[in-house]
Amino acid sequence: MMTVVKKSVPQSSKKNGELQKIAVFTSGGDAPGMNAAIRAVTRAAIANKLKVVGIRRGYQGMIEGDFISLKSSDVSGILQLGGTILKTARSDAFRTPEGREKAYQQLKKAEIDAVVVIGGDGSFTGALKMSQEYNISFVGIPATIDNDMYGTDYTIGYETALNSVVEAVDKIRDTARSHGRIFFVEVMGHEAGLLALNSGIACGAEVILIPESKEQEEELTKFLNKGYKDKETSGIIIVAEGDETGGAMKIADKVRKENPDLDVRVSILGHIQRGGSPTANDRVNATIMGVAAIEALLDDQKNIMIGLANQKIVSVPFNKAVKLNHSIDTNLLDIQRLMQST
Repeated sequence: MMTVVKKSVPQSSKKNGELQKIAVFTSGGDAPGMNAAIRAVTRAAIANKLKVVGIRRGYQGMIEGDFISLKSSDVSGILQLGGTILKTARSDAFRTPEGREKAYQQLKKAEIDAVVVIGGDGSFTGALKMSQEYNISFVGIPATIDNDMYGTDYTIGYETALNSVVEAVDKIRDTARSHGRIFFVEVMGHEAGLLALNSGIACGAEVILIPESKEQEEELTKFLNKGYKDKETSGIIIVAEGDETGGAMKIADKVRKENPDLDVRVSILGHIQRGGSPTANDRVNATIMGVAAIEALLDDQKNIMIGLANQKIVSVPFNKAVKLNHSIDTNLLDIQRLMQST
């Protein structure tokens, strides 16, 4: 569990100047801990004499002016809730210049000076684009179960999702052993395999298939030809949904055709990974990052993502956060292979 110690001052000594009202919204896929971040942003802003507006339904709500005033009492009792009280939605309209202009006009009409966006890569890309076109400051808080944002070691929701996967796979392991079956378990991660990698290690998976490694396909073949057939036991194969081999269904179909004597099953965990009450670590980090986002705005910082690196708060420019890739530690794959080598 990552612990972060950061001394924060509830009341900023900086004069607000023109900063009088801020907005906060959630965008993209929901992640456990988003509500904790909303709560932290709201209360830190109010403590600094700022007015707070919540934007419902992400960028689409920004275009439509779906704004609500947020007081301290409005965010009471949400710390432990999964999902997002402000809701989230995709917005094709925001991808157009006309849509972004409507969004800016709505912000201007509501006299909003700056915006805190809680989301992932796509959310920050939208914020960067809009800030380049209009004089509006954005600060981002990374919230995605993939934990794939450049410049931060931690994104809100990752740990909760990881624990959800581990709990589910542990239960699947029970039935796999009972029937001597091989289960291909698909977890989320279109372009990043960190969730699959760490959950696979935590669950003792025989093989882990992720987009970042081609060698794992060979490991699957070895397991099928030796590990499974020789020991006549069960097996868990963790597959990231973005794996180039086509995901769990396609891989399992191929294995069935090549090994008709094997009992192969597929379990796609899907959106169960997004839900649930956030872990203590997700709640704490969301709170820390929420406060840091307001401090950044008060310090006149703009177009940055608040991150955690080496257990400290960092500021990452949006153009780096959205353009550079977050790499995984391939040594973890070596560790996983070692655990299955005997």
